[in-house]
Amino acid sequence: MTHSLTMNKTTLKTKTLITAAAILSAVVLPQIFHVVGAVSGLGSALGETFLPIQLPVLLAGLLAGSVVGIIAGALSPLISFALSGMPAAGMLPFIMIELAGYGLAAGALSKMKMPVFYKLLLTQIAGRTIRATAILIAVYGLGSQIADIAGIWNSVITGLPGILLQWCLLSLLMFRIESVKKYND
Repeated sequence: MTHSLTMNKTTLKTKTLITAAAILSAVVLPQIFHVVGAVSGLGSALGETFLPIQLPVLLAGLLAGSVVGIIAGALSPLISFALSGMPAAGMLPFIMIELAGYGLAAGALSKMKMPVFYKLLLTQIAGRTIRATAILIAVYGLGSQIADIAGIWNSVITGLPGILLQWCLLSLLMFRIESVKKYND
């Protein structure tokens, strides 16, 4: 019984640390991209292209499961907005929904026996589908003028370099983490 309680405390502590690290990273990384974009004259284009806010959320979901992924995904843009005003207020709910969807999907797929690349691909499809659905509901169901339907497809095209970065970087990170875990077991 004591061993089980110790394991649960360790797991809770680990998941809490992963959640906090993911949120911190998902707030700081986009700021770095925005600063570099401002200095280079590209503005917010770097963030929109490389999707830095998504990386920590995807990693958190893959490492610690759906609950951690959802929390990190929903809170990261909210905290970022509170501290920096980014993402834009009109897009904030959609980005929160999308990132929570990424966290949910990555966590749900984390224990499945398949290459990380496929987990990421399925997670990206799920997250974009959830965001598109939220935008469609806002526009057609609620009459929102804030969201743009053409923006759904444009965000996918603009974010292709970020999607490729996620495939490469997160696949390598997960490979390394799994290798270290196997070595330590």
